[in-house]
This record gives sequence, structure tokens and C-alpha cells, in this order.
Amino acid sequence: MKSYSPSERVLIEEVMEASQKIKTTMRGLSIGALIRVIRMQLGMSQKNLAKRAGVPQSTISRLEQGQRDTNLSTLNKIVGAISCDLVVVPLLHDSIDTIRRKQARKAAEKRLKYLKGTMNLENQQPDSRFMKELVKQEEDRLLHEPNTKLWEE
Repeated sequence: MKSYSPSERVLIEEVMEASQKIKTTMRGLSIGALIRVIRMQLGMSQKNLAKRAGVPQSTISRLEQGQRDTNLSTLNKIVGAISCDLVVVPLLHDSIDTIRRKQARKAAEKRLKYLKGTMNLENQQPDSRFMKELVKQEEDRLLHEPNTKLWEE
């Protein structure tokens, strides 16, 4: 496994921390609702915003009402017209290490299911501690192999 550098790790952690803070601050507010709030605070009508963004007024209306998902280029035009930048950041559900560990466990359990099935066919019941140890060993092995092995289904 190629590990990422300390600077990459810090960058990911900082982005995730900032993203999580923004997500919490947004309180479930949609992008359309946020655009509406900003537009109204600026004292701008939908018609003015549409003209500045170069999109139909109906696009603004539908976006603000949550009736329409729009592509990034259109959204970028709209937020640019209200003097904003659009920031799109993936927000990890867990740390990189946790995600990799979960995937390794899933893959290890899948691979060892075959062994357990074979032992059952021979009327041998594998010891649960033995199987847990095998899963752990396989998990560790997968975590130290090239990433493609970890994500193969």
C-alpha cells in the first residue's frame, strides 16, 4: 500500500474539519435556499439574478424552491452573479484509515467465507476464535497490499 504523506493527511483532515463545520452551520439548508437568502439580503430580484447569471428566471425560481437540480456550470454562473464562489468538497463519512479498515474486513470476510463453507462440507465446524484470527490476518494482509486488491469485488 502506498501511504499518503503527512502533508496530504493534514490537508485531508483540515478539509474534512472545515466541511463538517459548514455542513453543521448550514442546518440542512439547500443550496437553492441559501442562494435565495443571499439574493434577498442583497435586495436582488430573481429576474435581476437571472439576467446577471445569464440563465432563465424560471431556473432561479425552481432552484430556490428545490424543484430543480442544476449542473455545476449553471450553479457557478448563479453564485458568481451574487458575488460568491461555489465550493464542492467531498465529505468523508469516516477517516481514510477507518474506511480502508472496513473495506479490508469486508473483503477478508468474503474471502474466508469460502474456507468456512468448505470446512462445513467436510462436517468440520471451524472454531470461531480461529476464524476471527484468520479474518484479522487477511484484513492486515489486504491493508498492506496494493489498493486495487482491497477494492476488488
